[in-house]
Amino acid sequence: MWNKAWYLRVSKNGGGFRMSVIKSHKIYEIAVERIIPNPHQPRILFDDEELCLLAESIKQNGIIQPITLRRAGNRYELISGERRLRAAIKIGMKKIPAVIIDITERNSAVLALVENIQRQNLSFFEEAIAIAKLIDFYGMTQEDAAIKLGKKQSTISNKLRLLRLSPREMNLISEAGLTERHARALLRISDEETRLSLIEKIITMGLNVEKTEKLIEREIKTSKEKENLKRRSVIFGGEVKLFLNTIDKAIETMQAAGINAEMERKKGEEFIEYKIVIPYVKKG
Repeated sequence: MWNKAWYLRVSKNGGGFRMSVIKSHKIYEIAVERIIPNPHQPRILFDDEELCLLAESIKQNGIIQPITLRRAGNRYELISGERRLRAAIKIGMKKIPAVIIDITERNSAVLALVENIQRQNLSFFEEAIAIAKLIDFYGMTQEDAAIKLGKKQSTISNKLRLLRLSPREMNLISEAGLTERHARALLRISDEETRLSLIEKIITMGLNVEKTEKLIEREIKTSKEKENLKRRSVIFGGEVKLFLNTIDKAIETMQAAGINAEMERKKGEEFIEYKIVIPYVKKG
């Protein structure tokens, strides 16, 4: 078993690279029952099949990379390595190799978030949630987060936009195995109920991203047409209604004066048609 974990820096050296030791930590065997989870762990879902494969690998080869902990009273809080810890527990390990670092709770949260994001094995929703937590917890701007994570600011912005979707939508998208591009396409629709209906259609019909975008385009077009029709209805219900009442009153006035005037009204989608028959008044 190792006695120390060595942290290395790789830097360019002419046409090649140079590796240098920057820090080392002693490795301890820590009882798994004394380890508590990190409350800032961004990963929500742990794939059982992948955990079983990792557990089998650990059973055959041991733990290649120790987990990282910090002291929390008489226990230890996990900073990184939750999959390794879960896999170790799965095969009945009582102790696990760990590096213990002296770090504040605040910096522990940041390290846990950054470590998971940079590993690129989070789902796109988990990554978006982690970035949002990082920005909120550390008081960062999107630009700061982009620099710290080595990503473009536009990438960070697009990730955070995914959080406009409700937890119910996120679950449906994740369970169906839809992609981040599917999710981003749905953001063009502002109404949640409409999005949920579209998600069901996308899943049922097995639509790829291109077909999903066409479906959403049709939905937007239909929605605009309905809105225009609604606006026209409002107009008919407003100022035009005054003119219609005036016509009705005029017919009533003629009828009251003994003129046998007749009126027929027909309402269409875009107009109201009046047919008025006024007989000639014969002179005596």
